Amino acid sequence: MKITRERPDSIAGPADWFAGSVWIDPISAPPPPSRVRLNRVHFAPRARTNWHTHPIGQTIHVLAGVGRAQREGGPVQTLPAGTTVYFEPGENHWHGAAPGAFMTHLALQEVDDAGTDVVWGREVTDAEYEG
Repeated sequence: MKITRERPDSIAGPADWFAGSVWIDPISAPPPPSRVRLNRVHFAPRARTNWHTHPIGQTIHVLAGVGRAQREGGPVQTLPAGTTVYFEPGENHWHGAAPGAFMTHLALQEVDDAGTDVVWGREVTDAEYEG
């Protein structure tokens, strides 16, 4: 058993992954053979990820606020606190905060055999964000 009480500092979301103000709190990335990665991600209103995929899929769970998400070709979905979303492996998608609310979610994904847990794509346009 390993108990972690000390947390690393929050990390500003890189501009080539996110639009707007986003902060990431790493929660868990245990050593192999585990392949699981867990982060808490905080989005300011209108902040969002770029389009991206996960080779083994991703689950997000909205802890607070109101979010938005969209899979490629689908409608923009509103995600109130308590909502859980599973993105299929390879499903191109984005997620972030609604226009008038902050949003915090947990993000859970696995790394593949090459050590990749996410493949980042282009920015989400304002038109795409608005739906």
